[in-house]
Amino acid sequence: MGSKVLNVKFTNGKEMPMVGLGTYARQADPGQFRQAVEWGIEAGYRHIDTASCYKNEEEVGEGINNKINDGLVTRDQLFVTTKVWNDCHAEEQVVPALKESLARLKLDYVDLYLVHWPFSANGKGEDLGIDYLETWKGMEQVVKLGLAKSIGVSNFNEEQLERLLNNSTIKPVVNQFEINPTLTQHKLVDFCKKHSVVPVAYTPLGLISEARPEFAGKDAIKTDPKFGALAEKYGKTRAQIALRYLVQRGIPVIPKSFTKSRIAENLNLFDFELSDSEMALVDSFNIDHRCVPATPFKALKNYPF
Repeated sequence: MGSKVLNVKFTNGKEMPMVGLGTYARQADPGQFRQAVEWGIEAGYRHIDTASCYKNEEEVGEGINNKINDGLVTRDQLFVTTKVWNDCHAEEQVVPALKESLARLKLDYVDLYLVHWPFSANGKGEDLGIDYLETWKGMEQVVKLGLAKSIGVSNFNEEQLERLLNNSTIKPVVNQFEINPTLTQHKLVDFCKKHSVVPVAYTPLGLISEARPEFAGKDAIKTDPKFGALAEKYGKTRAQIALRYLVQRGIPVIPKSFTKSRIAENLNLFDFELSDSEMALVDSFNIDHRCVPATPFKALKNYPF
């Protein structure tokens, strides 16, 4: 089995790999994104996730195109996701926003285009008051134009997702939100599955990978001996246990790393299986802690948390 990446099937018949390479970073060195994408594709990743607001689409595109030009992969073997930012939520802005992303990526289409957040805001973080149902009309347009094979959302809560499902012609195939052992999100995950929307986990490593002082004391997942013993039992890292836990829940994951060895490790999840009691153990680390609370947007009308 090794690094064989299983796929999840969308309601529209398209498939997405269960493990994708996340590319967000608060800061990065020049060339770091391109290098990570190249390493990722070499290691066997076939899903690359970016967003216009990450300001790295050019480098991500370089990495993708370098590996295509090397003959390592063809475009149709890759699954590329990007996202529309909060300042392009008007219906007539969505298509041009994606065209700009595609120009930066040097691609003709993306496999998945997401509404990054349910709220709209300008560069100063002020509410633009645009309803995500209007944004979605623009999203449906990108599918009709062949610029994206599938469309979905990110960071939508139950109520927002239900409203969208009830008011759309083309249904969202995924909802990408934060899910990890310290934020297990069972209710929203179950809601998505019930409505045939694939729940996709960003920040899937949660407090394992977040070394910020404000999280001190909450990151038992890094230090707890029971979690460590589980990793030891399978000859895996704590991160691999966290990712395997999500994959076994039927949740595709998008771990990010800029370290070659970790990029490869995060993909290597398919040669072991956690028992029910081990799944329950990982589950027990839930503290409903958000690594990405998006607090600067808290005052906005459609803030989801």
